[in-house]
Amino acid sequence: MRIMLFGTYDTGMHPRILTISEGLSAHGLDVAECNAPLGLSTADRVNLLAKPWIGIPAMIGRLASRWTTLATRAFRMPAPDVVVVGYLGHFDVHLARLVFRLRGLPRRKRIPIVLDHLINASDTGKDRRLDGGPRQALLRMIDAGALGAADVIVVDTDEHLATLPQRHRGRGVVVPVGAPAAWYDAGRAAAAQAPGGGAAPGGAGGPLRVVFYGLYTPLQGTPAIGAALGKLAGANVEVTMIGRGQDEAEAKAAAAASTAVRWLDWVPAAELPALVAEHDVCLGIFGTGQKARRVVPNKVFQGAAAGCAIVTSDTPPQRRVLGEGALLVPPGDADALAAALRALAGDREKLAELRAAARALADKSFAPAQVVAPLVEKIVN
Repeated sequence: MRIMLFGTYDTGMHPRILTISEGLSAHGLDVAECNAPLGLSTADRVNLLAKPWIGIPAMIGRLASRWTTLATRAFRMPAPDVVVVGYLGHFDVHLARLVFRLRGLPRRKRIPIVLDHLINASDTGKDRRLDGGPRQALLRMIDAGALGAADVIVVDTDEHLATLPQRHRGRGVVVPVGAPAAWYDAGRAAAAQAPGGGAAPGGAGGPLRVVFYGLYTPLQGTPAIGAALGKLAGANVEVTMIGRGQDEAEAKAAAAASTAVRWLDWVPAAELPALVAEHDVCLGIFGTGQKARRVVPNKVFQGAAAGCAIVTSDTPPQRRVLGEGALLVPPGDADALAAALRALAGDREKLAELRAAARALADKSFAPAQVVAPLVEKIVN
């Protein structure tokens, strides 16, 4: 079976489609790529809705250019049996429907379109505080149009599936975010180089090394992380905070009491797995909103694959997916997060147990071939 990955996605910013690609290939499917990255992050796209009079004309020009490239390439490539539209494909799915309807005409065959609907545009708008009014109505229209154009709708959790309108839910399939192979490679390399053949990267007597990376959105709860770090001033804990975003200033202010925090704007995608694998603990999300309670973020899958202990919020989907493979704390509770990190800094045996549990869980459940299995069953059968 020939699968075509299609769209303006960017694997450097959003590795989800890379995981899907690796998983499909691992199942023996012939995977080809028709990709013209748009070059806009989720934040950039949401900002267009916040100030459309500034960005939409340029956005239309850029999208038209990428779509021309995509359509031209799609007609030159062998016709696929199934098309998978990558993450943030709310608009790309309409182009895919048009292009591959035409591609299927000679064979009188309808080519199924799979949409990786990892996020609702309306949910993301709320998370970025674009609540109510015409912008939310527009985002809901965008979601509805994208869902209506897809034959198969991929989501990441059962909770996300339950938010789909009833008329679309039967076409949905849950594919956890998972982690691409590079994260597993980084974890193995770090373990091989660590003292004791896999002990904590910082060593038994060194500080607990903690890493967070993300876009500082309300979903991620970075003000709570910052407050926890502020409470850890003087503790045997060193923290690397990677990324930028709307709650960045608040997080930095909350962490100001600690001098053991390193703030990085961002790290190139190719370098991020190795950097994360150098740490003992990878932090997940700690937001308290509805969206934060429905997702399992990419960083817990990736951090586990990289061999870190995982500390994240205690929500139904994270509890179900991570189980004993992570240390869970109440969402938004800075005191509980600080206490958890302080305890791990003082109990290296417990830390080693958590790292081993996370790595074992990643090996068992988070690899591309494993997470993509429900999609393979859906499209093959």
